[in-house]
Amino acid sequence: MIQQISCSQEKERIASEILNSLPEWFGLPESTADYIHQCRELPFWAAFAENSAVGFISLRETSPHTAEILVMGVRKEFHRAGIGRKLFAALREYAELQGYTYIQVKTVAAGHYPEYDGTRLFYEALGFLSVEVFPTLWDPWNPCLLMIRPATQLCCDLI
Repeated sequence: MIQQISCSQEKERIASEILNSLPEWFGLPESTADYIHQCRELPFWAAFAENSAVGFISLRETSPHTAEILVMGVRKEFHRAGIGRKLFAALREYAELQGYTYIQVKTVAAGHYPEYDGTRLFYEALGFLSVEVFPTLWDPWNPCLLMIRPATQLCCDLI
């Protein structure tokens, strides 16, 4: 079950529990703490299984035309169970209703970490296209890949 969460403390609790359970992706404590803090004030959806949060996604506006997946996490034991797709569908529907034209996401460029290669493939399966690599936006060992897709559902039917 996917639910939009409005309580800042609940967003923070869910984000903290899930991100801290994923050190392969969120192993930099300062960055992880920043994601958790930012989630408090942003649109946020959580996936639940047996009344326990198993995943979440948060949206940040980057321009009047573009929403960004700020951060997304799904507990490892729920990977490849469709949770990420359902979370993205909730975010995409919201973005379309808010009038955004695009949704973007940033991840690590291909070939640096196997976990992030899987993440990039997941976003490609959702219809995201690679736009540009920013080699030093984060750190030299974490080159940032910007990916983008239309906010409308129709695009997925065309891809």
